Amino acid sequence: MKQILSASALALIVSVSGAYAQTEIQWWHAMGGELGAKLEEIVKGFNDSQSDYKIVPSYKGTYPETMTAAIAAFRAKEQPAIVQVFEVGTGTMMAAKGAIVPVYQLMKDQGATFDQNAFLPAVVGYYTDTDGNMLSMPFNSSTPILYYNKTVFEKAGLDPNTPPKTWGEVEEFSKKIKDSGAATCGFTTGWISWIQSENFSAWHNQPIGTLENGFGGLDARLSLNGPVQVKHWANLKKWADEGIFKYGGPVGGDNAPPMFYSQECAMIMNSSASRAGVIANAKDFELGFGMLPYYDDVEGAPQNSIIGGATLWVLSGRPDAEYAGVAKFFEYLSSPEVQADWASFSGYLPITQAAADQMSGFFAENPGADTGLKQITLNPPTENSKGLRFGNYVQIRGVIDEEFEQLLAGSKDAQGALDSVVERGNKLIEEFQAQNQ
Repeated sequence: MKQILSASALALIVSVSGAYAQTEIQWWHAMGGELGAKLEEIVKGFNDSQSDYKIVPSYKGTYPETMTAAIAAFRAKEQPAIVQVFEVGTGTMMAAKGAIVPVYQLMKDQGATFDQNAFLPAVVGYYTDTDGNMLSMPFNSSTPILYYNKTVFEKAGLDPNTPPKTWGEVEEFSKKIKDSGAATCGFTTGWISWIQSENFSAWHNQPIGTLENGFGGLDARLSLNGPVQVKHWANLKKWADEGIFKYGGPVGGDNAPPMFYSQECAMIMNSSASRAGVIANAKDFELGFGMLPYYDDVEGAPQNSIIGGATLWVLSGRPDAEYAGVAKFFEYLSSPEVQADWASFSGYLPITQAAADQMSGFFAENPGADTGLKQITLNPPTENSKGLRFGNYVQIRGVIDEEFEQLLAGSKDAQGALDSVVERGNKLIEEFQAQNQ
């Protein structure tokens, strides 16, 4: 009897020891609602696939709130191993010397399966250093596309299967739509900063700033006030005055989608990741998809659009066992099966070519779902179209919104508004540089 009890006790001890041996890894993220639920499903899949590590996801609010919380936690030496940071926080994360473990280094040190060439160039290029090394793991990447109301197009006498390709056609179509009474406005847009400034510049192969849009170092400065950008902002002001364009508001332009859903505006430029929401709200009309328009008199256009969304950064100062688990988790997260499932559900872009290939059936069954993917891979990224990297860029986006509203109010012309963006933005960059020398 004693031998049986001893054996049982030993089994219990082994069981308990095994349970305690599991390494927990904290992941702070900014995905709420359905996306957050899907994220937790992905984490459960990894946790169930092995017994050595347990990823513990924690929702920390918006992107800025999550990033702020992680910085504060790092200073208090209570940081998570993984934090999700939006794309415009890249410069800040890179400048945090000693605070991050670059992904390429992590994967190498842990002997993990990792081929940087497997990632889509337009996705990974945003998150590499000047030597091309990947600093963070892409997770949810998106790019802006054109959504349009086929039903309104048909009512206005336009071909419902032909979205506008150029800004000249956007103007022409919008006037026909408004004059016909099919809708009261031709188009609206989310994110004046991300879509009509940053992506607009990349799509036309125009620089946003010096030193490869900030990729070349902290000495970079904004140059967002070139002739092509000025022309576009002047046109947006003209079209707003004519009533064929309606402003959706600052930051993300949250007032723009309702204007499209209600059929007040026939077209909207917004994130490819809003596809599911657009489909859900397009109940009374047929929906169409197209690439962003371009000016056909600008040499090199269209080039490729740039991404939004976020990546996963690994913070330093955690136990070695956690980094082994992070590497395993990143292997799992970037696998074609997981990425294809995530992209199909969310509308975000697949981050690898293998995942994109696996989605071929999904794309065939869901026309327009591959628009963003086609757009960011239209041409190999140039120095002007792989992204941007400036410190304090979250605040700079606020400056862009403020100056655009000054333009719409008639307080400044397009040149004056964009000159102010550059002047005010560069002061913020200089402040960041001084703090991170």
